[in-house]
Amino acid sequence: MKDMKNIPRHVAIIMDGSGRWAKEKNLPRVEGHRRGSEVVRKIVEVSRETGIKVLTLYAFSEENWNRPKDEVQALMGLLAEFLQSELPKMMDERIRLCAIGRFSQLSDIVRRVLLETITLTKDNGGMILNLALSYSGRGEIVDAAKEIAVQVAEKRVTSEEIDEDMIARHLYTKDLPDPDLLIRTSGEMRISNFLLFQAAYTELFFTQTLWPDFTKEDLYKAICNYQNRERRFGMLSEQVKT
Repeated sequence: MKDMKNIPRHVAIIMDGSGRWAKEKNLPRVEGHRRGSEVVRKIVEVSRETGIKVLTLYAFSEENWNRPKDEVQALMGLLAEFLQSELPKMMDERIRLCAIGRFSQLSDIVRRVLLETITLTKDNGGMILNLALSYSGRGEIVDAAKEIAVQVAEKRVTSEEIDEDMIARHLYTKDLPDPDLLIRTSGEMRISNFLLFQAAYTELFFTQTLWPDFTKEDLYKAICNYQNRERRFGMLSEQVKT
């Protein structure tokens, strides 16, 4: 990589293309997802070694509940399996698990394993692995608006006090920095209802690589691309450099 001092603090990834990968190889879709979960293990490890502080993975969107029931069940099974198998490693490497989304829609078993893993790793001070599960960017904003509306109704805040910072404090990601870099695999060039509020100034990187084929070299390429950009946040280049 170009500059080990300029590593994005927070990287978010839309892990897309597992189904297409399986189709290209005449395999069941679940095999693509299984291979994808193996890639997650590798990318988590590489991210920690690289110095990324927060890694957010778009694991299951709220819209994904509309997929065939057998595929959804397979995805949930892989999630529970991943959490249980990776817990010892998360503890050894001081990785803290977080999750964002509407967990009430998860099955009792998956929700129990998820919450147990979050609890067991909560004091780990290393990298944060943040999973977006049953997640919707629009839904997140709606949930934040509802919470603020209750506070206004109870006269704890006034409408004049509502600003961007207040909304951010009511998002699922209130304890996390906004993503510096968002990567999407599979060649699709959209963010698909992911971190809509948080990604206002995020650098976007799209790759044709399908998620099951994503490697550490692909991650390094995205980071190098990020390092070659100038992040101005609405300012002029001269202002950023001063």
